[in-house]
Amino acid sequence: MNRTGSAAIRQAEPEPEAISHDQPIPSARGGAVPLVVAVTGHRDLLPAEIPQIRQRVQDFLRELQHRYAYRSVGVMSALAEGADQLVAEEALALGIPLTVTMPMPKTLYLQDFVTPEARERFERLCAQAVDVFELPITPGNSVESISGPGPNRSRQYAQVGVFMCAHCHVLLALWDGKDSDQLGGTSQVVRFHHDDVMPGFTPRGAAGRLVLADDESDLVYHIVCSRDRPGGAPAAGLAALEASWFTSDDRLPRVAELPARHRLVFDRTNEFSGDIRLYTDDIAAGKYPLLTPEQAATMPKGLRDIDQLFCAADWLAIHFQKRVQRTLLATHVCVFLTGFAYLSYTDFRSDRKFILLVLAAMALAMLINFLAQRGAWQRKYLDNRTLAEGLRVQFYWAAAGVTSGIVSKFAHDNFLQMQDPELGWIRNVMRVAGTECDVAPDHSSEGLEFAVREWIGDPASGQLGYFERGSSKRLRHQVLTQRMGRVGLWVTAAALAVLLFVGAGIPSGVRQPLVYLVGCVLLLVGVRQAYAKATAEAELLKQYEFMHRIFHNARRRIDDTDSEEEQRRVLKILGDAALEEHSEWLLLHRERSIDQKEILRL
Repeated sequence: MNRTGSAAIRQAEPEPEAISHDQPIPSARGGAVPLVVAVTGHRDLLPAEIPQIRQRVQDFLRELQHRYAYRSVGVMSALAEGADQLVAEEALALGIPLTVTMPMPKTLYLQDFVTPEARERFERLCAQAVDVFELPITPGNSVESISGPGPNRSRQYAQVGVFMCAHCHVLLALWDGKDSDQLGGTSQVVRFHHDDVMPGFTPRGAAGRLVLADDESDLVYHIVCSRDRPGGAPAAGLAALEASWFTSDDRLPRVAELPARHRLVFDRTNEFSGDIRLYTDDIAAGKYPLLTPEQAATMPKGLRDIDQLFCAADWLAIHFQKRVQRTLLATHVCVFLTGFAYLSYTDFRSDRKFILLVLAAMALAMLINFLAQRGAWQRKYLDNRTLAEGLRVQFYWAAAGVTSGIVSKFAHDNFLQMQDPELGWIRNVMRVAGTECDVAPDHSSEGLEFAVREWIGDPASGQLGYFERGSSKRLRHQVLTQRMGRVGLWVTAAALAVLLFVGAGIPSGVRQPLVYLVGCVLLLVGVRQAYAKATAEAELLKQYEFMHRIFHNARRRIDDTDSEEEQRRVLKILGDAALEEHSEWLLLHRERSIDQKEILRL
């Protein structure tokens, strides 16, 4: 990937205390998912308020560092004079990594810094950043059209506001609170963060369903400030230097404490980062990367960040899936033992040892269930698997240069929009994983071929091969369950026929064991059927067959065309279908939760 022009710029030599640019960007450092704070604010802050504003910013950033110890807090700023540079300086003073996102190529952006002092300050902050990105010239604009003030240049500022909102977790606004129709201005950026709409930049209908859902991406931390101009006092009802969490909630838009729904999302992401750190060595040893070192050398560098988080989520999903499977198997074995011991006591021998076995099996099942609930194994398995599949789609879209076609929409905006708000933490991870790839999508033929080959694959590789093998495996499981059911039916029917027609002539020493055998067979069949239901055996077979069909059809349509534009369109449709199916998969399994009621039902 070309690292100049509209792509990201990395400094040739890092500062002594800076993070090496050969290492992953903050979204993957140490496996932790950063909590990204983007900055918007006025250039003309009132000098008398600046010391107190700095203190408010410091307190806010320190609180995030303290509350989310497993995450790396990061700041994203355009480094415009005023609020942007103030927050960047405070972040660096606290050792917080800085990412610079310029609204246009640097040579043009420098025109905003008219004095030597302003340029020197800008260059100094850039030199201390872990990443410096230049956003491309927006469609319809040119170097000439944005070289001077006007609506064309304002579109570039609108673009950087939208980009930062889409790739941060908190928007820090140093703002007077007044509405304004200035395109790309602080008021419009805050509005976009709340409503997903920026008049004059985002097209009508771009917001989609997300506007109607409880979205976790509307979080603003507002520090009220005055402006150094006539009429620069804050909006009516607001006092300079007060700070609050500001969301799109129409009942309590401004609150002193982090709102509960956002706190849950942040806590879940923090938990994910904690799990990554806990199992760092195991993940490194047992991961299944989407990108080999040889491929990484020729593909866009931002793919490594997505891949690193995919490896972590995928490994954790497999790890907790094994625990869930063992829990289900163990509890169903305990249920069988409970029934077996009870039948043995009533139909075979009235020995108190069987009663003790009943109690022991029940107690063991409850203990296993308690440990599974306490460790949240099933939730972590489902959430991590869903995250991994979302990152898989995001990765291959980025590799192939697939975009939404809408200036304000990125891969994470397509996922879990209308599901439980607590699942917003998954989008929280995805919104920072793909930051570098979203700066300037790579449209090379090599990336497209890579995505088709590695993602779709053929009957022996890729997702096409995976779902073909998975369908066969799950079909075998279902056939086994059906056969056990048929065997149980025939054994029961045969035993009942014997008892019906010749039962009177059968000695009690034979009749009682026969009844006991029928009971054990029925118990075994029932437990197997319950296990198949708990693991969604039949539903998963249908899902695997469906996924195999869509990947097969996608491969056929891609092979039938030489148009790269059409191939990317097919990959976009395929990814949307995969994301939707993974959402359905998540809901299906959440309904089959491991809880105490399930044990009692069994």
